[in-house]
Amino acid sequence: MRVDPAVTHMDGGSGDDQDAADNPPRKKRYHRHTPQQIQELEALFKECPHPDEKQRLDISKRLNLETRQVKLWFQNRRTQMKTQLERHENSILRQENEKLRSENLSIRDAMRNPICTNCGGPAVLGEMSFEEQQLRIENARLKKELDRLCALAGKFFGRPVPSMPSVPLMPKSSLDLGVGGMPTSLPSGCADLMHGPAGGRTGNIIGIERSMLAELALASMDELFKMAQADETLWIPNLDAGKETLNYEEYMRQFPSTITPKLIGLATEATRETGMVITNSLNLVETLMDVDRWKEMFPCMISRAAMVDVISSGMSGTRNGALQLMYAELQVLSPLVPAREVYFLRFCKQHAEGVWAVVDVSVDSLRDNSPAGFMKCRRLPSGCLIQDMPNGYSKVTWVEHAEYDDRGVHRLYRSLLNSGMAFGAQRWLATLQRQCECLAILMATANVTARDPTAIRTPNGRRSMLRLAQRMTDNFCAGVSASTVHTWNKLSGNIDDDVRVMTRKSVDDPGEPPGVVLSAATSVWLPVSPQRLFDFLRDERLRSEWDILSNGGPMQEMAHIPKGQDPGNCVSLLKASAMNSNQSSSMLILQKTCTNASGSLVVYAPVDIPAMHVVMSGGDPPYVALLPSGFAILPNGPKCRPLALNPSGNGVGVNSPRVGGSLLTVAFQILVNSLPTAKLTVESVETVNNLISCTVQKIKAALHCEDA
Repeated sequence: MRVDPAVTHMDGGSGDDQDAADNPPRKKRYHRHTPQQIQELEALFKECPHPDEKQRLDISKRLNLETRQVKLWFQNRRTQMKTQLERHENSILRQENEKLRSENLSIRDAMRNPICTNCGGPAVLGEMSFEEQQLRIENARLKKELDRLCALAGKFFGRPVPSMPSVPLMPKSSLDLGVGGMPTSLPSGCADLMHGPAGGRTGNIIGIERSMLAELALASMDELFKMAQADETLWIPNLDAGKETLNYEEYMRQFPSTITPKLIGLATEATRETGMVITNSLNLVETLMDVDRWKEMFPCMISRAAMVDVISSGMSGTRNGALQLMYAELQVLSPLVPAREVYFLRFCKQHAEGVWAVVDVSVDSLRDNSPAGFMKCRRLPSGCLIQDMPNGYSKVTWVEHAEYDDRGVHRLYRSLLNSGMAFGAQRWLATLQRQCECLAILMATANVTARDPTAIRTPNGRRSMLRLAQRMTDNFCAGVSASTVHTWNKLSGNIDDDVRVMTRKSVDDPGEPPGVVLSAATSVWLPVSPQRLFDFLRDERLRSEWDILSNGGPMQEMAHIPKGQDPGNCVSLLKASAMNSNQSSSMLILQKTCTNASGSLVVYAPVDIPAMHVVMSGGDPPYVALLPSGFAILPNGPKCRPLALNPSGNGVGVNSPRVGGSLLTVAFQILVNSLPTAKLTVESVETVNNLISCTVQKIKAALHCEDA
C-alpha cells in the first residue's frame, strides 16, 4: 500500500502511536497540505528525518499546522522512504538471483560436456596436472589484478568500470571456469590505465607504474581539494601581512607522510591565494592541460615545458579524468636564482557542474636517474580549484606547496623565496589574471578609437606587433634566467661580482643578427617601491636619464597597444628625438611593459624603421632581428628583506633599517662580432659590464638612492 505523506490522517492512528485493537474503526478525516507546506516539510526531512517534540512544535508554528499533523507527516514520509528502499533492494536481489541462475546453468552445461583444449574432443576426467594447477593460480591472480584496476579506474573516471563484459562470455575450457571466465580484452577504463592512448609521447611506462600514478593522482587531488577549502585549523592567518601560513603539524596529521614524505635538508614553502579571473572554467582547464598554451600563459615563470606521456586524455571528449606526465623548468628572472626542474604528474577532474580542479605532484621517485638526494625541487600536491562565476569570470583558488634546495640561491633572493613570493600561489594567480585580462582587452575592438593618434587601427598590424613583442619578451627571459639550457659564466678580471655573462652563436635564426651574441645580467636591491621603479623605467619622457640609446633627449611614443586596464600593461613603439637638426635616426625602439601584484617587466629592443613598417602593415614578424634588453622588478618588503651589502662588503643582518624596496634585474644583449666563428674577447665583456654598471648607477642617481 502506497503512503502519501502529503495527506495527513487526522483521526486515524499510526503504528508508532496506537494499537488498532484499542480504537474501533471510525470514519477518517483527511487534510491535504499546500504545495508550499509540502516543499518546506521535504526540505526539513532531508536535514532531520526524526524531529523531536521541540522541533515539531517549531515546524508547526512556521507552517501553521498542528503538532500532530507534523508528527503524522513525518511518520508517513519515513514509511514511504522505507517502502522505496525495500523495493529497490528487492530489485537488486532479483537481478543477482538471475545472474547466479545463469552462471549455474553455464557451469552445469560445461560439466556435462567437458572439451579437451589440446585435441578438441571430449575431455577425460582425472587428476589435475601440475601445469594446469599453476595456470589456474596465475589466472586467478590476473583476475584479482583486473578487479583492482577496474575499481581504481572507477574512482579515476568517476563512473563504474565493469571488470567483465556486459554480455557473459561462454567459457572455452574448464580452466576458464575455474576463475569465472576471463574476458578476451580489458575494459576501456582499465586499458587506458594499463597501456595509455595511442597518442602517448613515450609509451615507456608499464602497467604497474600506471596504476601507481593513478593512485597518486587520486590522493593528490583529494589533498588539493581539502587544502583549497580548509579553514584556520590548516591555514593560520597572518594579520600583519594579510597572508596565510600553513600549519605543518595539522598538515602532517591530515595528510600522512606515506603519500609525500618530507625530504631532509630541503626548504619548504606553502602558499594559497584566491581571486577572480576573466575566463571560464573550460577555457582555463584546456589551457592548463595543453603544455604549449600553459607555457604561453606564464612566459615569465616557465622557461621550458614538455609533455612526457599522456596516460589518459579524459572521458567523453572532455578533460575530466585527463592524466599526463610533464616536465618543466620554473624560473625567476634573475641569473642569481637557479631554475627549478620538476618532473610531475598533472591530473584534471570535474567535481561538479562548473567546478574543476587541476593538481600537480612530482613523481621523480619513479625515475632511476633522479635519486631523491639530488632533486633540486619537488612539488607536493599543488594546483588550482576553478569555479564558474557570472559574466564569464571564474573564481580560482591556487595552492602551491614545494620542497626545494636553496643552497644555490643568492643571498639577495633567499628571503623572497622563503616568503613564497617567487614561486608561490600569489605569483601564479597574479600572472594568470594579467594574461587573461590582456586577452580580453585585445579581443575588444572598442579600444581602438580614431581619437588615439598612437593607435594601430588594422587588426593584422596589431597582431603582428604583439607577436613581435611576445618573441622579444621570450628572448629576454631566456637571456636572464639561470635555465639549464644556458650556462652562465662568472668571469674573472675587471668584472663586478654579481654580473653573469654568457654567449651564444646565431647562425640560421632569422630573428637574430648573425654572429656572436653576448648576454649579461645582474640583480641589485634598491630602497624604492616596485611601483615607483616601474613607473620611472617605462616613462619615455625620463628615458634619457638612464638609456644611452635615447641620444640624451626624451623619446616620443609613435604607436601604442594597451594590454590591460593598468596603463603599465602595453606595447609601445618609441622614437628617439634628435638633439639638433643635423642628427637623424633610422632606429625605433619596441617596448613591452607589464605589471601585476607579483612583479613588473620592462623589455625593449632597437628595430629599424623599414622592418617596423612591414610589421605594422601586418607582415611576418619572425624575420625582424631582435636583441632585447630590459628590467625585471620583484617586490622586496619588510616581510621579504634581503641581506644587503655595506661598503665594506659584509652582509647587513635582518635588523637593517632598510625595510622595503625592490629587487631589480638588469640585462643587456649585444652583438659583439658579426662572424659566427669569432671568439669572445675581454674587451667585449668589460664593455657590457661597464654598460650594466653605468645603467645601474644612473638609475640610482635619478631615484636618489646612490648609497644603496
